[in-house]
Amino acid sequence: MRKLIYGMNMTLDGYIAAPGDDIAWSGPPSEELFQWWLDREHENGLSLYGRKLWETMSSYWPTGDQQPNATPAEIEFARNWREMPKVVFSSTIEKVDWNARLVTGDAVIEIKRLKMEDGAPLSIGGATLAGAAMRAGLIDEYQVATYPVMVGGGTPFFAAVESWVNLKLVETRTFPGGVVLSRYETRW
Repeated sequence: MRKLIYGMNMTLDGYIAAPGDDIAWSGPPSEELFQWWLDREHENGLSLYGRKLWETMSSYWPTGDQQPNATPAEIEFARNWREMPKVVFSSTIEKVDWNARLVTGDAVIEIKRLKMEDGAPLSIGGATLAGAAMRAGLIDEYQVATYPVMVGGGTPFFAAVESWVNLKLVETRTFPGGVVLSRYETRW
């Protein structure tokens, strides 16, 4: 069975985006944090995206390595992003590209099916999609880079769940700018 990992940047008050889908609070990450996320991407075998995150990622990363000030890590991330198999979950998008396939049906059913396959871990991104997986008890690990900023509202990282979810802290690390990375495994 494949492991399902949900990881994103988050504000101290629990949001992945401020009102209006504003993510300016995260600024460009430090080189060390960006490398940490890149290393995690290399460990994954398939990326699962909700519509909003797909639109954000696919608007930049297909040519991210061609940007004038792209760092070596950004160049590597862009190349890895293009090559990584992806599944996009949306009922409004009609077509995807960049090594992706579109799923318009029940996301939870498809995620369960993908988890049952053999292979490297699955990463899931996008609060709505991850929320559905969270409520279904499908997430095995949470990777949270918490920024020392509060935005007062927006898109929450965590979805409301129906019962307690016990977690085990497996890593914590501080990056420049006071960003604290924490990894938690789900205790089943």
